[in-house]
Amino acid sequence: MITKRIIPCLDVKNGRVVKGVNFEGLNDVSSPIELANYYSQNGADELVFYDITASAEGRRLFTDILLEVAKKVFIPLTVGGGINTLEDFDRVLKCGADKVSVNSGAIRNPELIKDAAKRYGDQCVVISADVKRVDGVLRVFAKGGRENTGMEAIEWIKRCVGNGAGEVVLNSIDTDGVKKGFDIEMLDTVCEAVSVPVIASGGAGKAEDFVTLFKTLPKVDAGLAASIFHFGEVKINELKELLKTKGINVRI
Repeated sequence: MITKRIIPCLDVKNGRVVKGVNFEGLNDVSSPIELANYYSQNGADELVFYDITASAEGRRLFTDILLEVAKKVFIPLTVGGGINTLEDFDRVLKCGADKVSVNSGAIRNPELIKDAAKRYGDQCVVISADVKRVDGVLRVFAKGGRENTGMEAIEWIKRCVGNGAGEVVLNSIDTDGVKKGFDIEMLDTVCEAVSVPVIASGGAGKAEDFVTLFKTLPKVDAGLAASIFHFGEVKINELKELLKTKGINVRI
């Protein structure tokens, strides 16, 4: 039985972890270095670090903070934000990332995933898809959810996986920060479309939301969340104990 992963996410802006609702109204939370250290020691299976304004501001990801975070983390680290070239992949990996997450950069240059997978391996390349329903159609958004690309999401994700993305993080903008549960419908559609690991992101409000996620969609490999972990509303060790009692295989 495949072990399900629990992944906290650090959305970093101006050197601080922030959190909003539906990708808007960002509020300061904590130091990414302190949080990374805490999660590394308290049951997280992996950690995601997003420099959330790098693409919108047209700059490269800040590596000074990333270097400090990587020093504190002894679990796999996925890093994204402002990844536009193979040189960006190289820079971030040299800072200590295990996997590189790409969104806007791949939208601008779809060959980026293919080139990166060829150089670093599929397991290193993560497609992070920010998706929202627009007039009943799943659309891909760029620049931290600010820009509707007009692209249909499922075909886009399939194309990225076909180009060599070894993992999909599905960020539902519709459920982000709302805390009413993961976007089961959207996730189900993606899981049926691809054969690589799918990580659910957006909507977790309580521990039971992870139970619902993994019980309803056994194909989902991991659940990602931010604020409920950052504010101590759900402790990862306690969440894993709950999942275990529900017959869901996790690393304790």
